[in-house]
Amino acid sequence: MADVTLLRTGHQQPSWADIPRDLAGMVLRLLPACADRARFAAVCPQWRAAARQLPLPPPLPLLALEDGTFFSLPYGKTFRFAGRSCADYKAAACGRWLVFPRDEGCFVVDPFTRATVTLPALSRIRLQPPNAVARYTQMGNSRIPHPFLTWMHIKDLKLEVALHKLILCSPNLVAAIFGSGPHAQILVCQPGASSWSVRTNDRCKCFEDMAFYQGKLYALAADDENLLVVNICQDPSTGDPEVSRIGQVIKGDLDPTVQAWLPDDAAKFVRKLYLVESCGTLLMVRRKVYCSSTGSMLLMAGHNEFEVFRADIKHSRWVRVTTLGDDQMIFLGRYYSRAVSASQYGISGDHIFFLDDDKVNMTDYLYDKESTSVGVYDMKTREVSSPLPMVWDHKMIHTAWLFPDD
Repeated sequence: MADVTLLRTGHQQPSWADIPRDLAGMVLRLLPACADRARFAAVCPQWRAAARQLPLPPPLPLLALEDGTFFSLPYGKTFRFAGRSCADYKAAACGRWLVFPRDEGCFVVDPFTRATVTLPALSRIRLQPPNAVARYTQMGNSRIPHPFLTWMHIKDLKLEVALHKLILCSPNLVAAIFGSGPHAQILVCQPGASSWSVRTNDRCKCFEDMAFYQGKLYALAADDENLLVVNICQDPSTGDPEVSRIGQVIKGDLDPTVQAWLPDDAAKFVRKLYLVESCGTLLMVRRKVYCSSTGSMLLMAGHNEFEVFRADIKHSRWVRVTTLGDDQMIFLGRYYSRAVSASQYGISGDHIFFLDDDKVNMTDYLYDKESTSVGVYDMKTREVSSPLPMVWDHKMIHTAWLFPDD
């Protein structure tokens, strides 16, 4: 009897820390949310090691707000990163990087690893050619840009210059859209450089979006939906990247009825355009936000519709597509968009996740009571649903998708 008691006393109950590695991987693959994987890793050192070492699909993206708070899909509870404050990054993001645009010096930060890449200050611009001057035409008592608005006119007229979008194209190339509305231009630099480079005499455009696709930089013009290729070369004296030419590869065939404004007292819509790569193809997503005007001329946003076009660069045309594919879903954002496989998360594809996050065509609008902060558009049913409860009030708040393992 004593021997039996001794055996029972010495027997150790199995520990959750001893869970087999393959079983831990099965559990982790059922946890697509960043928050759930973080909780799994916090259980014990063995589980933390499993979460770091096992090959897993990337987690679902985070939703980043401009006040430094984050949401982990599909949960509606906010969290913050420990350490460096993220409250002043202005909701600009590029993949896994948060962008901190500052006049005294820009930088991008990976909040997961705290890795930092320094970029030139917004005020440090290298002109191409270096001796460029703004040209004007006298019209009565006024001077107007001649023959069109360029970067030099923006500088001379002290127009607002803000960071609209930033892309880390490669270890040696960063591209950004600077400006607001039609007063915008594309600038390039390399990480750690002392200045950005800009073509001073090129006509400013309303660049709606930009994407790095198959080793080339492409930009999308909002007014005519033309797809432009931005050719990059190196400064022979410094080796820094600079824009050598911006050429048209697709002429937009914009329907005349697709405008930001329709006649007064009629239904109106604002148009948003996005570039995103999906399954090796460059797509343009056209989003329509239907609005109604009030007596004070405020626009109240209502339902959303989406149209998707494939870039047929060989034949210089946009080709409309009616499906993303059963395994594809797209996360659309002003600062960063990305297509991902849906099956790796065990959810259905052919969906577009989008944010109510910005004004378009220099137009402010408000949300009606049925609008949500984050929406999901079903390409098959053409219906919109919400994956999250209301995150913010019915007002413009800049937000961005953040992809942890991009």
